[in-house]
Amino acid sequence: MSHATLSSLYPQHLDVLQARAAEALRRGGFDHLVVPSGTLHYQAFDDRDYPYAVNPQFKAWLPLTQTPGSWLVVTPGSKPKLVFLQPHDYWHVVPAAPSGYWVDQFEIVVIRTPEEAAQHLPDAARSAILGEPQSAIEGYAPNNPQPVIAYLEYHRAFKTAYEIEMMRQASRIGARAHRAAERAFRAGSSEFGIHLAYCQAAGQDANDLPYGNIVALNEHGAVLHYTHRDRLPPKPVRSFLIDAGASFGGYACDITRTYSAADDEFAAMIRAVDAAQLQLCDMVRAGTDYARIHLQAHLLLAGVLRDFGVLKISPEDALASGVSSAFFPHGVGHGIGLQVHDVAGFAESDTGGTLPKPDGHPYLRLTRTLAPGMVVTIEPGIYFIDMLLDELKAKGLGDAVDWARVEAFKPYGGIRIEDDVVCTDGEPLNLTREAFAADA
Repeated sequence: MSHATLSSLYPQHLDVLQARAAEALRRGGFDHLVVPSGTLHYQAFDDRDYPYAVNPQFKAWLPLTQTPGSWLVVTPGSKPKLVFLQPHDYWHVVPAAPSGYWVDQFEIVVIRTPEEAAQHLPDAARSAILGEPQSAIEGYAPNNPQPVIAYLEYHRAFKTAYEIEMMRQASRIGARAHRAAERAFRAGSSEFGIHLAYCQAAGQDANDLPYGNIVALNEHGAVLHYTHRDRLPPKPVRSFLIDAGASFGGYACDITRTYSAADDEFAAMIRAVDAAQLQLCDMVRAGTDYARIHLQAHLLLAGVLRDFGVLKISPEDALASGVSSAFFPHGVGHGIGLQVHDVAGFAESDTGGTLPKPDGHPYLRLTRTLAPGMVVTIEPGIYFIDMLLDELKAKGLGDAVDWARVEAFKPYGGIRIEDDVVCTDGEPLNLTREAFAADA
C-alpha cells in the first residue's frame, strides 16, 4: 500500500476521531482528551521489562506503537498535540523523530524526560485522561471517565476507510506468512519451526505480532489456545492448525487455517467446514444480529458432523440439547481492529448497558447488531476434546454420538477456519480471502 493512499484517507479518519472526541468530552463534562501512550512495566524482583504494549486509545489517532512515555492531547477546535518522548539514551534504541503522512496533522513537541510532559498538558481537572495507572506522572493520573470511554469504545466498532486499509495491509502480511507456514508444515517442520517460518515471512517477531501464534500439529489442534510449540514433529504428522495474525500500524489481522497431511477423510471435513464458514461470512451484513450468525454456525457444523457420521441426531436437536457445543465450544468470532478482540462487543449503546449472550453460549465475544464499518472475525470450528466429550456422556447425551467415528477423528485434533470480514452497505468484504487471492 502506498503512503499516498494512506495520506489521502488519514485526514477524514482524523475528522471522525475529532468529532467522536468532542461528543465524548461533552458527555463527560470535560474540555480536553489526554491519552498517554503507556509505559514500560518491570518484572517483580528484577530489572527486566515486559514487552511494551501501546495504549489502544493512543494508537487510534496515529500509527505509533513503540513510543512509551508519549502523550496525545485533543482539544475540540484545536489541532491535536503529540508530546513525543525521545530520551537521550545510549542503552536502548531511541524512537526516531516523527515522520510520515500523518505528522502535518499534529502539533508535535519533543521531550527528553517523562516528567517534561506535564508542562505541555492541559489542566488535569478539565481533562479526561485515558490510560493505565502506571502511566501517571505528577499531576496527571488517568481518571478513565466512564461516559467518555463508553462513547469512544462503542463507536470504535465502526471503522473508517483509513482503518480498513490498515487492516487490509495487516491481512496481506498475515496471508503471506500463512503461506510460508503451510510450506513449512508440508516440508516436515516442527511446531516451533513452523512458527519461526511464519515470523520470518511476516517480518515480525513474536512481540510484534498481535497475539501469540497458535501452531498445532495433530491432537494439539484440540487445544483452543495451544502455544506450547514442540521442537520436534510428531510421528506420523496428520494435521496442522494455525491461528496467527499480523500487525500493521497498530491494526491487527486474525487468520486461522487447518490442513491435513493427506487427501483423506479429515481433509474432506476441512473442506466441508470451509464451505460452512463461507456461508457464515456471507451473513456479515447490515442489520444482522451477530448472535444469529453464532447460532447458525452451530447448525451448519452439526450438519457437517452428521454428514461425516459423528452425530446421530439432527442439527436442530444438537443445538437445542447442547451436543453441538461439545464439538464447537467457543464463539463464532469477535470484533477486530486496534485490538484482536476489539472492545465494546456487548455494548447496548454508546452510553453503556450490556447485550446478553444467547443462553448456553458463554464464550461468544460479540452480541451487537452489525452495521456498515464493523469488522468481525468468523471462525467456526470442530474439535475432538476428551474433557467435553466426557461431559456429554456424563449428561446422558452419549447416544447422540457415534463414538467409533469420534475415535477415528481424534488423532487429528480439530478444525478451525477464520477470516476477517467487513460489514458494508452491500455484500461483505472478506479481507482475508482477498489477501490470500493477492498472494496466490
